Amino acid sequence: MDGLKRTRYCGTLKREDSDSFVTVCGWIQRRRDLGGLIFADLRDRTGIVQLAFDDNTEKEIFEKASALRSEYVVMASGGVRIRSSINTEIPTGEVEIAVTDLRILGIAETPPFEIVNNSNANEELRLRYRYLDLRRPDIQKNILMRHKVTKVTRDYFDENGFIEIETPTLIKSTPEGARDYLVPSRIHKGSFFALPQSPQLYKQLLMLSGFDRYMQIARCYRDEDLRADRQPEFTQIDIEMSFAEPEDIYAVAEGYIKRLFKEVLDVDISTPLPRLTYTEAMNDYGSDKPDTRFDMKITDLSDIVANCGFSVFADAVKNGGTVRAITAKNAASVYTRKEIDRLTEEAKGIGAKGLAFIRFTEDGAACSFAKFMTDGEMSAIYERTGAEKGDVVFIVADRKKTVLSVLGALRLTVAKRLQIIPDKYNFLWITEFPFFEYNEETGNWDAMHHPFTAPLDESVKYLDSDPEKVFAKAYDLVLNGIELSSGSIRITDPELQARMFKALGLTDEEAHEKFGFLTDAFKFGAPPHGGMGIGLDRLVMLMCGCDSLRDVIAFPKVSNSSELMSGAPSKVDDAQLSDLAIALKPE
Repeated sequence: MDGLKRTRYCGTLKREDSDSFVTVCGWIQRRRDLGGLIFADLRDRTGIVQLAFDDNTEKEIFEKASALRSEYVVMASGGVRIRSSINTEIPTGEVEIAVTDLRILGIAETPPFEIVNNSNANEELRLRYRYLDLRRPDIQKNILMRHKVTKVTRDYFDENGFIEIETPTLIKSTPEGARDYLVPSRIHKGSFFALPQSPQLYKQLLMLSGFDRYMQIARCYRDEDLRADRQPEFTQIDIEMSFAEPEDIYAVAEGYIKRLFKEVLDVDISTPLPRLTYTEAMNDYGSDKPDTRFDMKITDLSDIVANCGFSVFADAVKNGGTVRAITAKNAASVYTRKEIDRLTEEAKGIGAKGLAFIRFTEDGAACSFAKFMTDGEMSAIYERTGAEKGDVVFIVADRKKTVLSVLGALRLTVAKRLQIIPDKYNFLWITEFPFFEYNEETGNWDAMHHPFTAPLDESVKYLDSDPEKVFAKAYDLVLNGIELSSGSIRITDPELQARMFKALGLTDEEAHEKFGFLTDAFKFGAPPHGGMGIGLDRLVMLMCGCDSLRDVIAFPKVSNSSELMSGAPSKVDDAQLSDLAIALKPE
């Protein structure tokens, strides 16, 4: 480049820079040729500035400007001047550069889609050319925000005494809830490493090693089906603290959230954050990660309808189930009978047998079951649900688990349809999770957490006799209906740990085979400890206002866990397989 060096970024030039001489670099966004006047918009990661070529431009430079095309890479020098026509749409819209030197550093073919904000190009096409997609200003803004979030994260935890320690990414396969990604060993043929689903066991070992406050921006891997807020490889802000109770972890996490949102978004988050137990969250919202930006809580009608004439309700209560409702305020104009039929089909699709309703209009209450009810029972339902003219009440009757999950999902569907979810940040702690979940297919009680999660002290006595009454010292941090973090206090008592393994159906031999290196370490003095992992990808997604993790990850995977740009995963040759003593079965 003949010694020419960039002196400024495009998006940083302002009115006060007029009469200064600058050199800028970037990609041509577009060129406008007006005959004796050429304008070109030059883009870098900070923004766009206009390059101007006119009668005063040297002929050779003007001819180069005539050759510019979209996405050419250029370096331009010149004087900054006030534009004759101000562009209020961009921060640099008051100035332009009168170019005196222009270097074309790279020519470009016509890209398969336009490099603009809010591209309507097919996402699969954009991901196939992700290196071009990453040039788009809105995607770059997300990636730059992710960088800032990571920097604030490291600063905060460092200032609060946490030590950043890397843990291995080739580890022993241990059961953690999802399938492991396995890596075959060339040296130990027939044996496999696993990629970590989390640094869980290693960070606990670090507590035993005396590093009482650990953190890591950790890469984690889970071989599971994908969705908008899930990727097979993801990043976790992982922390662990010795000599800590849940209150200590809440305080550190809340301090972090408050600092992060203020520094990155200039948003004040009020602390302490609200809390709900798991039981309260399920009963009120039908979800263990409720969106509390709007109300519409679930109401229990079981006692009112237990002996009513509507068999769907009465039988549900008689058989140990429940009847519950949500009230959609001012929804009657939106939820016509046709719309309610659509919602009913959605409810059936997620497990309900049907959906009862009461729709209050100017003409009175239209109810799908009123003819089976007494006036007193209907009045009691109206009073309990708080339903008024213009409202719609939706009711589900079934087993409690089904009713709550269906109403929890319908609550979100209805709120989105009514457009009543405000644009704000609602954080919430969910505490005291059940330790076990009954599996109706197997008839067993399955663990809801990793086996080192400590039960509540008052629950320990039920560990062997009544799994339903065992609750965990576990907690989740939820933001706007999305789980950001899971954590718990860990078991450090070897006797209690042995009981936990037994309750989970592990023999002594199985427990030692899977976790022996950790349980052996506990014999040498384990401090009480606990921690959590905050999903960095999800956190940045919400802070950026995006709907998909793919918008905040540089090179994401798609729903079938492949990466379209590079073609991963791909087949390998026979020599590589032979080195690993692996033979593939024919398809």
